[in-house]
Amino acid sequence: MSRINVMVNGIPGNMAVNVAKHILADDRFTLVPCSLTGPEIQGTEYNLESISIRLLQPEIRDGEIEEIVKTKGAFISVDYTHPSAVNANAEFYCQHRLPFVMGTTGGDREQLQKTVQSSAIAAVIAPNMAKQIVGFQAMMEYAAGNFPGLFEGHTLEIKESHQKGKADTSGTAKAMVRYFNQMGLDFAEDQIVKERDPEIQASQWGIPQNYLTGHGWHTYALTSADQTVRFEFSHNVNGRDVYARGTLDAVRYLQARVNDGTAGNVYSMIDVLQNRS
Repeated sequence: MSRINVMVNGIPGNMAVNVAKHILADDRFTLVPCSLTGPEIQGTEYNLESISIRLLQPEIRDGEIEEIVKTKGAFISVDYTHPSAVNANAEFYCQHRLPFVMGTTGGDREQLQKTVQSSAIAAVIAPNMAKQIVGFQAMMEYAAGNFPGLFEGHTLEIKESHQKGKADTSGTAKAMVRYFNQMGLDFAEDQIVKERDPEIQASQWGIPQNYLTGHGWHTYALTSADQTVRFEFSHNVNGRDVYARGTLDAVRYLQARVNDGTAGNVYSMIDVLQNRS
C-alpha cells in the first residue's frame, strides 16, 4: 500500500507540530516538508527532528503550492492554523483542489461547509478529532434526537479549560449546547465558562503542571429544579496525542474518498468512525 502524502498547516503551532511528529513516526504516511503559516510567524523554516519544513506565508502560497504538487505529487492537507484563517484557508484548498482535514475550530462554519460543497474536492471537518469524545458526542446526539425535553426544568453548567493559547471557545462544548437545548435546557453558547488562566487551571481545576500548555478538560453538570438530582459528564484530555491519532484516521478516510473520485462532500468524524462513504 502506497504512503499517503500529507501537508500539515499551522506549523510551528503546537497541534500542527504534534500531528507532523505522528506522521513522521508512521510508515503509512509521508510528510510534505512545507506548511502554510500565518503572517505573524517569523522565519522561513522550522526544524522538526531531521526534517526542515518550509513555512509558506500567504503572499507566496499560490506559486509554491503548484510547484509542490509537481514535485511531491498529490497530498492531503491538514489544517491546525488559527480560527481567523479557517474560511480563507478552505477557499485556498478548494481553489487549488487540495482535499483537506480541518481540525481548526472557529470561523464561519456554515460558509466553510458551503465552500467545500461547491468545490471539486472533499474534506473532513470536525471540531474535535478525538475519536472517543466524538463517540460520546454521538451518544448525546442520539439522546437529543430520541428524548426531546429529557432535562426540562434542570439547570446546566458547562465549563471548559484549554491551554492559554487557544483563542476560541471549544467547538465541542458548543456542539454539546445544541444537544442539551434539544433535551429541554435553555442555555446559550456565551454561558459556557471558558478557562485559560494556568494559575486557576492548576490550583482550582487540578490540571497537572506538565499539561497546562496542552489539555482539554470539559464538565457538563445538570441539576434538577428541586436540587435533588444531579448529573455530571466529564471528559478530560491531557496532551494532544489523542487528537493527532484521530487526525491520521481522518486522513486515511479522506484519502479513500479521494480515490473513489468523491467531490463536494463534507465528512465528519462520525463518518470516519463508521467508515461511511
